[in-house]
Amino acid sequence: MRSQTPMIGRSAAINRVRDAITKVAGTDFPVLAIGESGSGKELVARSVHDQSERRAGPFVAINCGAISPGLIEAELFGHERGSFSGAVRNHVGVFERSQGGTLFLDEITEMPPELQTRLLRVLESRSFYRVGGSAEISTDARIIAATNRNPTESVRDGRLREDLLYRIAVFPIAVPPLRARSDDVVEIADAFLKELNQRSESNRRFSRQSFEFMRSYRWPGNVRELRNAVERGFVVADAEIDLAPTLADFEAGHAPAEVPGAVSLAIGSTLREAERAVIEATLQHLGGSKPRTAETLGCSLKTLYNKLNGYSQMPRVADA
Repeated sequence: MRSQTPMIGRSAAINRVRDAITKVAGTDFPVLAIGESGSGKELVARSVHDQSERRAGPFVAINCGAISPGLIEAELFGHERGSFSGAVRNHVGVFERSQGGTLFLDEITEMPPELQTRLLRVLESRSFYRVGGSAEISTDARIIAATNRNPTESVRDGRLREDLLYRIAVFPIAVPPLRARSDDVVEIADAFLKELNQRSESNRRFSRQSFEFMRSYRWPGNVRELRNAVERGFVVADAEIDLAPTLADFEAGHAPAEVPGAVSLAIGSTLREAERAVIEATLQHLGGSKPRTAETLGCSLKTLYNKLNGYSQMPRVADA
């Protein structure tokens, strides 16, 4: 298992996260970490735990989206002997394993709705029953949840109960993506490399080109992608690590198959860039017919012409 890297960086974005952690760590309020995949939500949860009065207790993490709906209830609450899939002994769930400490519920919006109802009851009553059990068990675990979705939209889409959101988001913390803290990238990468060098008793270093690349690349996979890139570069390098070709080779080997009639957009594209790509692709697909394109896109022909006139680099096509 990888060791936990401390929260690294000096950017204003990460300093705001540190301040939020410091304020909430001294309380027992539930916390909801909100951020993109790979941005460090579990690290935020661990930091809250490590700065709290519960630091001597366990930190138990469970990914609600990584366990099948048929198993997650038993994983959360445990089950009695013989009550679950032919079990021959009692199973202790994460609520019991995190007694006196912190329970981190990652990707909370992926939890089945019926279990969200049960979780809400547990949070309100501070007690639960094992699957197939009759004895009420008290729980003393602090709850920190996380999601890579917009919580309000998740409620509107039916992914998250509104009353559960209010219960777990007493203190929300927005975890910034790595592109919003580009000043921290090199420092984080250096920490990953130092860890790898210590483990293998080596002295590899980054090339000058790597530093330039790290600052300019948008890191759509966030801190997780940065760590993986450093580890791949470490494996293939003799002494000096060059991240750019390492990442390019990886992306080339994992490029998604092209889907007919689909528009590909780079993560981080602006809304204007995305709009232009859709308009131009639709126009091309319809043989350059502006009236049909406007009808397909649901806008007036005048609006379409105004949009096209704003795209100075758009190739001219004949009206149909």
